Formats: sequence, C-alpha cells, structure tokens
Amino acid sequence: MKTGEKKQTGTKGVTTAAKAARPGSGQVRGKAASRAAGGRPAAAGLTKRYLKSRPVCKVTFRLPGEAAAGAGSVVVVGEFNNWDKRVNPMKRLKSGAFSATIDLPAGRAYRFRYLIDDARWENDWQADDYVPNPYGGDDSVVEV
Repeated sequence: MKTGEKKQTGTKGVTTAAKAARPGSGQVRGKAASRAAGGRPAAAGLTKRYLKSRPVCKVTFRLPGEAAAGAGSVVVVGEFNNWDKRVNPMKRLKSGAFSATIDLPAGRAYRFRYLIDDARWENDWQADDYVPNPYGGDDSVVEV
C-alpha cells in the first residue's frame, strides 16, 4: 500500500490491497484479474449457477492452463469435500485448463484450493475472497 493510501477492508477482513495481488507473483488477482483485454471476463475462475428447484449452486471451478502447465492431474479440495483429494478430480480441457463442476448447498462460504500433481497447491485467481490458513498461506473462498 502506498503512503497516504486509505486501507479498505472487505467483508471477510481481507484488505483490498491484499486481494489485488497474488502473494509472491506480482500478478493481479480477484475481480481485477477477471478482465482480459477488451474488458471481457477471463476464461478462468469460478462460475456459479443457482438452481430454482432447490437451494443448491452449481459451481464450476476452472484452473487456467498457465497455472497448471505440465500438470498430469489437478484436484479441487476444500471444506465442501472435507479436503479429500480423491473426491473431485478435475478434467483437462483442450485449452490446457482444468475444470470441475460441483453442487454446493447455497447460503454459505467454503474454503478451497487446487492440488496439482498431488504435490503443489494453487489458489483460484478469481476467488470471492482469500483467508489465511494455518500453514502460512491463504485459502481461496467461494461464496454461494
């Protein structure tokens, strides 16, 4: 944050400045990163579709190819699957990105992360929020 810049806090207590940059990467993340050239949404992140018939949201998790370059497998894990890396494997798309759609009960927020090749953790660049985890990093948050 620049000197004299007012610190703004989001709904989860994460500062706007902290949400704007991925730690250690120098890349923009969050809603600012959802815009590609020409103001179009980037082909990554979270897509939500709420069902009319029941209180469920179909969330499509999408990890871009550049985040998973050379990956053999990617799994989305989080509070919604008890952090079980066997439950929600992602499908590789022709673009090199990975995608999975999961039905989540609406009305709450869930922490999650991507596990690449059972060895490397990655956050979602378009997450609704980011919260510190007990391992010294951040978890992505999806709010439904």
